[in-house]
Amino acid sequence: MKIIACIKQVADSEAKIRAENGQISWGEAPLVINPFDEYAVEGALLQKEAQGGTVTAVCIGPESAKEALKHALAMGADNAILISDPALALLDTQGAARVLAAAVKKSGGVDLVVFGRQTLDDGSGLTAAQTARILGWPMLGLVGQIKLDAQNLQVERVIEEGRQIVSTKLPAVLSVVQSIGEPRYPSFMGIRKASKAEIPVWTLNDLGISAPASLVSRIELITPPSRDITCEIIPGDSPAAIAESLTSKILAEKIL
Repeated sequence: MKIIACIKQVADSEAKIRAENGQISWGEAPLVINPFDEYAVEGALLQKEAQGGTVTAVCIGPESAKEALKHALAMGADNAILISDPALALLDTQGAARVLAAAVKKSGGVDLVVFGRQTLDDGSGLTAAQTARILGWPMLGLVGQIKLDAQNLQVERVIEEGRQIVSTKLPAVLSVVQSIGEPRYPSFMGIRKASKAEIPVWTLNDLGISAPASLVSRIELITPPSRDITCEIIPGDSPAAIAESLTSKILAEKIL
């Protein structure tokens, strides 16, 4: 079985967001693998252990995103691929889906593509479904358990009303939640192996596609307008006198 786990590098969850010239900035926060994507890697590794095969971690990003891929390798992924191109600097979810779908097609023979439920930076949770649509594959979201039998895939979806059992044929795209299993810690040997790994970099030319046009052209962080608030203390010798003065003031200003 050939499995691809799609991951993303994001700012650490403890980072504080700022607005700089109307744009979102994470400052000097350290960059890490998206925490939800660790569950995607874990889900992929569980299926590899149960069915055999390989797990490849794929990430779109700059050169620094290789650190997130090395984390996936240290967890147990067999291979990693970085998709990096200057034209991909301002991708929206639709563009990312087109790039990832092209990477899946280039990889060839992929049975399963696994995503985390969402990312920390935008949190839309749309890329998995958009990728499945471009590939023409079935997509199952909110997956908490996976069962594979030959070419049949059965999952348990974690929904607000409880649990839902659904099945489909492979190949397929999944979006998993935390119920899939606690992500394993990278082993010492895994960390050493990942540190020495040569991670190939694919460009748009390698994928045979042009830069996807973004449907969301700009995300602007708008600071709410400031308000001047003044407080007035109502004097009085007793609570009754204060209440009478307050009532008179409210009626005079036509608040009631």
